[in-house]
Amino acid sequence: MPPSAQFDLKTEVDFVVVGAGAAGGVVAKQLAEAGFSTVVLEQGPYLREKDFRHDEVGVTFHPGLTNDTKLRPNAFRKRPDDLAKERKAVEYGCMVGGGSVHFTANYWRFHESDFHEYSLCGSIDGAGFADWPITYQELEPYYTRMEWDLGISGLAGSNPFDSPRSKPYPLPPMPVKSSGVLFEGAAKKLGWHPYPAPVAILSKPYQGRAACVNCGFCESFGCEVNAKSSTLATMIPLAEKTGHCEIRPNSYVRKIETDKRGRVTGAHYFEGQKKKSVFQRARAVVVCANGAETPRLLLMSKSRQFPNGLANSSGLVGKYLMFDAGLAARGLFEYPLNDYKGIQVTRVLQDFYDADPKRGFYGGGALDARFDWYPIAFALSGMPPEVPRWGEEFKKSVGDYFNHTMTVLAHSTCLPRESNSISLSPVTTDAWGLPALLVTFEYHPDDVSNMAWLLARQRELLEAAGAKNIWVDDTSVLDVSRHLMGTCRMGNDPKTSVVDRFHRAHDVPNLFLVDGSSFVTSGRQQPTCTIQALACRAADYIAEAARKGEI
Repeated sequence: MPPSAQFDLKTEVDFVVVGAGAAGGVVAKQLAEAGFSTVVLEQGPYLREKDFRHDEVGVTFHPGLTNDTKLRPNAFRKRPDDLAKERKAVEYGCMVGGGSVHFTANYWRFHESDFHEYSLCGSIDGAGFADWPITYQELEPYYTRMEWDLGISGLAGSNPFDSPRSKPYPLPPMPVKSSGVLFEGAAKKLGWHPYPAPVAILSKPYQGRAACVNCGFCESFGCEVNAKSSTLATMIPLAEKTGHCEIRPNSYVRKIETDKRGRVTGAHYFEGQKKKSVFQRARAVVVCANGAETPRLLLMSKSRQFPNGLANSSGLVGKYLMFDAGLAARGLFEYPLNDYKGIQVTRVLQDFYDADPKRGFYGGGALDARFDWYPIAFALSGMPPEVPRWGEEFKKSVGDYFNHTMTVLAHSTCLPRESNSISLSPVTTDAWGLPALLVTFEYHPDDVSNMAWLLARQRELLEAAGAKNIWVDDTSVLDVSRHLMGTCRMGNDPKTSVVDRFHRAHDVPNLFLVDGSSFVTSGRQQPTCTIQALACRAADYIAEAARKGEI
């Protein structure tokens, strides 16, 4: 274990970082390397590779590495006038490293067009569509820096729809799987352009870490050989090695404190299961809690200066929530694919990425080939509806389908709607007595049309690949979302955004919000790459502003 700083609660540190996930790990590393005393408050435990197991029940049927809704419940409703019901609506990493520990590890950049799509497409009824205040060109050096700092495997130039890049990937792509071979052959038959999936998984040893052993347990699981390029395996050790960063796991932040001038002074948090909170003083606070917990924390941090929630003079904290979008189509094949081996995704295509007015709706997306099931979940819900769910025929079907099935998954746009939001439940509380997350979300009609259109392309591809049987997701299904974006959107105007182009809160000069909450649009999902590029850029700015005495 690398050396770690230890700061007394009575000591005012330079920065408190809330959350040690994909963004928080990057921010902590850069601030610590710049010489600033940094305390990272993470609500989950500090696990290492020795703690990870191939335990499907423990990881996928229980909270595992994600938020436990028995401790921190969610309430959900589709529309603001609906009665909210308690159910798991959002899922996020709850440990040091956050979602970067258990994600599938797709690592795509957004396209140039994503940052000014409003200018390209115009307004859309029922949506709060807007351009980002930054461009792809401004973010490109940070995309490149993160790819090389983390260790991303891919093949530059293989995707004809990719935006310009200044440097290739540091590692070659991962080996193609059966699903990737079928996907690639069928896509080329249809005139489409498949390419090797860029992933945050090491295809070769890199910076002292081992290469992937193709165990197949990537999505939902931590990597016991450190081949997945999580912040737990990469950024956090470097942050601690500086001697300027302390990681405090099991530290659940309940409020960000402010003084009479309206500046933040630190964070109140619970240690473990204790009901009494403690206070860490800081000269500035960087919130990297995710697109659901960041707005919740701001709304809980009310004060005389901020009666509607911290940094919420615009009234937009929690608004414009964007979720996962995209459905799955599955195909049964004559010969064994054994696709449970290896990483989940090895081939992608982005032929339908751009919105096309000829389709009659706004939206676009990408498709990938995958098999992201484990045996128990597949047996219970992965097979087509006509398959028996009990008895001898059920057992035979599990054996046949598990080794002969692949999935084509779509990753599509989700429009920002002001009515889609994170707020505080007036009736449901968590284990510490704090207001629970209240999630209000309904897809825009264009999102639904887009998903249905892409689903037809997915079926088309599986047919071209020779699938014997094809079954698809229901377009009315809303599952739990893991991509949480847009709830503290970035912009130049304090009246229409929460943070500026460098993630500084418009209302509070020493408060920064750095995670998916700052997103203005959703791209075509897979936000981690962009979250980390933005975090890298923000951390550079924060460190320089601190050196100049501007915070």
